[in-house]
Amino acid sequence: MFEIEVDGRKIQANEGETILTVLRREGVQVPTLCFMEGLLPSGACRMCVVEAEGMPALVPSCSYPAAAGMKLKTRSPKVLAARRTVLELLMANHPDDCLYCSRSGKCDLQNLSQEMGIRGRRFPATRTPQDADVSSPSIVRDPEKCVLCGKCVRVCEEIQGVSAIDFVGRGSRAHVGTAFDQGLNVSSCVNCGQCILACPTGALAERSYIDQVIAALADPSKTVVVQHAPAVSVTLAEEFGVKPGKDVDGQMVAALRRVGFKRVFDTSFTADLTIMEEGSELVHRVQTGGALPMLTSCSPGWIKFIEQFYPDLLPNVSTCKSPQQMMGALIKSFWAEREKIDPASIVSVSIMPCTAKKFECSREEMGRGGVADVDYVLTTRELGQLLRIFGVDVATIAPETADTPFGERTTAGKIFGASGGVMEAAVRTAHVLITGQEMGDLKIQPLRGQKGIKELHAKIGDLEVGAAVASGLANARKLLDEVRAGRKDLQFIEIMTCPGGCVGGGGQPIGTDQAKVRARMGALYQIDRDEASRVSHKNQHVQRLYQEFLGKPLGEKSHHLLHTHYQKREVLI
Repeated sequence: MFEIEVDGRKIQANEGETILTVLRREGVQVPTLCFMEGLLPSGACRMCVVEAEGMPALVPSCSYPAAAGMKLKTRSPKVLAARRTVLELLMANHPDDCLYCSRSGKCDLQNLSQEMGIRGRRFPATRTPQDADVSSPSIVRDPEKCVLCGKCVRVCEEIQGVSAIDFVGRGSRAHVGTAFDQGLNVSSCVNCGQCILACPTGALAERSYIDQVIAALADPSKTVVVQHAPAVSVTLAEEFGVKPGKDVDGQMVAALRRVGFKRVFDTSFTADLTIMEEGSELVHRVQTGGALPMLTSCSPGWIKFIEQFYPDLLPNVSTCKSPQQMMGALIKSFWAEREKIDPASIVSVSIMPCTAKKFECSREEMGRGGVADVDYVLTTRELGQLLRIFGVDVATIAPETADTPFGERTTAGKIFGASGGVMEAAVRTAHVLITGQEMGDLKIQPLRGQKGIKELHAKIGDLEVGAAVASGLANARKLLDEVRAGRKDLQFIEIMTCPGGCVGGGGQPIGTDQAKVRARMGALYQIDRDEASRVSHKNQHVQRLYQEFLGKPLGEKSHHLLHTHYQKREVLI
């Protein structure tokens, strides 16, 4: 360690640290627009500049290394003037529609302008009109609001390994776009929405279906039902200012009823059902020499990714639909029959932490006879907005439980929301399917945590089991390349599109970071630790569903309703 001086105060720094790292650790707030934790700094926005004694120009603190004896000023007139100028130049090329912007109140550019006291336009407006890209079912791109920070480009390339967007043009004509400036719908975009979380402005947002849902709720000829994903209940409270990791499952269910949904179902129920089908499929493949390793199919961004980039491995993908789509299929078959309701009059809504789910429900294979399994998907952010529109206060409402028959869940289904949760739930049930006995300790520590790739090698009965978990598609590439190269020690691989799994999904609250993902994971594992029913195969309502309707896992009716197929998808540009 060595000593540097910051604004007249002596502080300690470590060899190899950047100035920004040192300042943040010491509680010195320095504004940034382009900086991304965990990635090499680009120094593109110049908002983080500081004054260093002996240097002829201001230096970007995000990319400049701290050095012994350095004397820095973080709020000198020169520094403040430079930051204000950067903001004023950005605002000169930015729309003035903050009242209508989806990011109003959560926009970094807006917040920084307020913090720096910018109350007028010093430079003349030079904005060039650009059309918004509304071609995607999941994501809307508004180039006019882009500040060229490059964060969306970096997350798409470095975190997700997709590279659907990049910088196009040079100089004043530079902008972020897809190849040939075509729509996202014909690009390699997998609809994950990580770019939305990274974007500091309203240049990227989810395609909202709030208006359609409100219209359906007001239509007396429609029966509007809703399901909510495992990760939503431990995240929704953040939309109302509550610290990360607070579980509001019961309050959320009550709030959804107040909004007007006729039934509120828990997607964790069909997560348990997924384990029954997927676990049986894995055992069947092992016993009959099927394609291994088997790859999970719960994450729709991941499914589009493998269809585009690894179509040769599609035979390895589980044929199970995702829990969202299983629930949708059951609502418009089993539940519709039981309630004597025409499936065409049911509006099925799902609340998901994921923007790719909007794409998934629009896939042709996700329905029957022209009736979609799921009609509309709202993100966690959209649910927060919907509750505000209806004036429902999650903090004060009394908790309620989800509706039967799709309301009972085990904690195995609940931990689907965390990376490694699907695998952990599957191993718990696979142990019974293989040995006939329950596991002694249901906690599988090697599958937990925020590492991008996790592995488990264990003996279940006489079978040596190798399992791996990847979250973030760049990490998935690493595993898939090993499989392509001939790796043989894995039987099952779980892949989640978003870093950390669904708790870090692209539809989660703006401002999601690793600390918040960790808190949300902790909440799910707390639920798993505290509740009694922890294995999917002991979900009594799932057992009854098989007895009364489905027959058996991998049976004819299960195959028809709960399974699907995937095929090579050409990337047009």
